Amino acid sequence: MRIHILGICGTFMGGIAALARAAGHQVSGSDANVYPPMSTQLASLGIPLLEGWSAEHLKPAPDLVLVGNALSRGNPELEAVLARGLAYTSGPQWLAENLLRRQHVLAVAGTHGKTTTGSMLAWILEHADLNPGYLIGGLPRDFKVSARAGGGKYFVVEADEYDTAFFDKGSKFLHYRPQTLVLNNLEYDHADIFPDLASIQTQFHYLVRTVPGNGLIVVNGADAALQEVLARGCWTERETFSLTEADWAARHVAEDGSAFTVTYRGKTAAMVEWELLGKHNVANALAAMAAAHHVGVIPSQAAEALIRFRGVKRRLELRAQVDGVTVYDDFAHHPTAIAATLGGLRRHVGSERIIALLEPRSASMKLGVHRDSLAGALTDADRVFVYRAPNVTWDVAAAIQPLGERASVSADLTQLLDAVTAEVRSGDHVLIMSNGGFGSVHEKLIERLQRRAAATSQPQ
Repeated sequence: MRIHILGICGTFMGGIAALARAAGHQVSGSDANVYPPMSTQLASLGIPLLEGWSAEHLKPAPDLVLVGNALSRGNPELEAVLARGLAYTSGPQWLAENLLRRQHVLAVAGTHGKTTTGSMLAWILEHADLNPGYLIGGLPRDFKVSARAGGGKYFVVEADEYDTAFFDKGSKFLHYRPQTLVLNNLEYDHADIFPDLASIQTQFHYLVRTVPGNGLIVVNGADAALQEVLARGCWTERETFSLTEADWAARHVAEDGSAFTVTYRGKTAAMVEWELLGKHNVANALAAMAAAHHVGVIPSQAAEALIRFRGVKRRLELRAQVDGVTVYDDFAHHPTAIAATLGGLRRHVGSERIIALLEPRSASMKLGVHRDSLAGALTDADRVFVYRAPNVTWDVAAAIQPLGERASVSADLTQLLDAVTAEVRSGDHVLIMSNGGFGSVHEKLIERLQRRAAATSQPQ
């Protein structure tokens, strides 16, 4: 079958492309936003990527078009699909019908930590020789691709609450029918489609309704919004996780989250010392261990996998160390995630300087929903540079004014890079945060630092 994917560079649809290609289909796709790591993955899989939107991309006519949820009516390629009567469906529906119905699905849902927790869970099952299938909204560093069918009976899926497609406004995760469900946390986000937290909670309630009575819901016991969801009805056994009191808890947690002891129902179950940083990742690990335990992986075996876990690209990913300057890339875009990432790095580097670069790019950020909590999320940084793109119309400078002279805003990427390059010195840690390509600022900064280092090393 010839499948064409609209929005193929999205992390979810890029994973669908990998699964369809592995299933023997001829796959192509279109997108307007092309940047790594998904563009790199598609190229490595030999999947043709057509930039921009055009009805010409649909020649010859594909047997099926998969429509990403970023596509709206008025898009010329989508309009051609409808006008020509081509068969189309959504990525989540295709996944459910072609793969998930034959699997024990382990779904990871929540505002934060889905990608990391899902990657941990898939890696634990892999370490246990269960050969899981998975679809992760990022690129796990322990696997070659973001999605695969697997060879066993288990499938791990990152379960996103965002809507499914232009014709299906229910959350993606309602298609997945999990037997094991992780509920990491719940905050207000996706302001472009949800008016308030209560409307998101309703979608989570619908998700809970799909979990069978003989399944398991692993829930953050410290999250009040999730407790409100479960209070509306739950017909499935639950286990809680938390850094304090819960079925799955952590003790003796290192200040930077790099080591901890796992307890299960009050008894020591395992110890972990690993590469990841931040107490939020300790919570993610507890959730992954609990979900893996539901399918028979004992805690000590799960801990062995986590000790070897290398994380996910764009999650506090070390990009380069140049002349004493360390550069990281991170996907953080919600104030809670920004604060967690910065906090983990701060506790790891101590008093060394952290320079934060932020692009407020998510739909909620562009709408200014989180403006009042932005400055507080950035307090662990010694110096803050914020890029204000043309589509950000609210007063970013006013939002970060509480940070005083250590924070600045630029509407020009070149000027921002000039300022950062002039600021950084040996011993600094530069943390770049965006859920998009950020104008390749990572590569450009690294190149500038390399040129500067080369120039200063030349004999006078």
